[in-house]
Amino acid sequence: MSEPVNRARRALNETPADLLVNGVNDVLDEAYQITDAELFQVDYRLSELLPLTQGEAITGPGHPAWRSFDHQSPILADGVGWFPVSMRGERRGVLRLAPVPDDPALLGDLAEIATALAHELNAVAAGTDVYRTAGRSQRLTLAAEMQWDLLPGRSRIRPSFSLAGQLEPAYTVRGDSFDWSDDGDRLWLSTINGTGEGVAASLLTSLATHALRNARRAGLGLADQAALADQAIFDLYRGKQHLSALLMELDLRSGVMTVVDAGSPRLVLLRGGEVTEQPLEAQFPLGMFEATDYQDQRFTLERDDRLFVVSDGVVDATGRNVRYGETALDRFVRRTGPMEPLDAVRSLIGDLRAFVAGDLVDDAVVVCLDWTGPQH
Repeated sequence: MSEPVNRARRALNETPADLLVNGVNDVLDEAYQITDAELFQVDYRLSELLPLTQGEAITGPGHPAWRSFDHQSPILADGVGWFPVSMRGERRGVLRLAPVPDDPALLGDLAEIATALAHELNAVAAGTDVYRTAGRSQRLTLAAEMQWDLLPGRSRIRPSFSLAGQLEPAYTVRGDSFDWSDDGDRLWLSTINGTGEGVAASLLTSLATHALRNARRAGLGLADQAALADQAIFDLYRGKQHLSALLMELDLRSGVMTVVDAGSPRLVLLRGGEVTEQPLEAQFPLGMFEATDYQDQRFTLERDDRLFVVSDGVVDATGRNVRYGETALDRFVRRTGPMEPLDAVRSLIGDLRAFVAGDLVDDAVVVCLDWTGPQH
């Protein structure tokens, strides 16, 4: 690692949380004669790159900024460099720098600085609203604010898997959600198909998510996690409110997937170019009855399998009085084969928006998981 990169890292650590980009300006100017730096963050809909302080939003898919974001690599165009601001697979946006000469070693240094910026943005996120405020093109509803704060991120990469998820309509989502965690041996993934309207739907989903996390962190098995969340919801709502969930646990060494289907969203498998809906044993939604006894089931993933989890807001989306449906979903999932999970999720959501000619009316959640092989 070069000395200017080390200096940039130290500057990021020492700079006030709201001034991170400014914190590396002096290093960039002194070491590389770069005088213009701006952070562009991807918005909640994954459709715009929004400047932190100055400039116009970038929406055109052919723009160098989007090429850098999509391909996760530095792009140099007319003396302006665009660098992905990402960490552990989580894509925050891109860093624009100028002037930047065409020097591979320099581009490598600047890419490392952009990655360091991503890590620091993640570290300060809980203590300042500057970056969250700049990363939205319109106001979120209160329910949507609650839902987005629940999420672990939008994408995650490890040697054995890649993972991404998205909520729609992004700025007004109510009850649909997802959650994940991994410990090097296992990956846990839950997808919730919420019910209700507004803040009431968000509160129900928040209760379920925290109950599942509490059970998972206590070391309980998947069926017991479902039972604890089921009881927490029933104790509060007495069966008047309930929600559907799909709970998954992937063994990262063997590829064995354990699943609890609590009235769940659909689980679609893409294997060798063929799309099938994974058969699951349907059980009662969480909170419908008191003390439901949940059972898990297992199946084994093969290397390079792709799983899509979608809520009913996807297949039931309606445009011109026509339902999107399972056939269109299967056809689109097949086309996503070469894409990274976040690109596949973004493309599916884009296809849905085009189908309904605007934002979705009903909540929809899409999660994509790639199993790339055993982790050693």
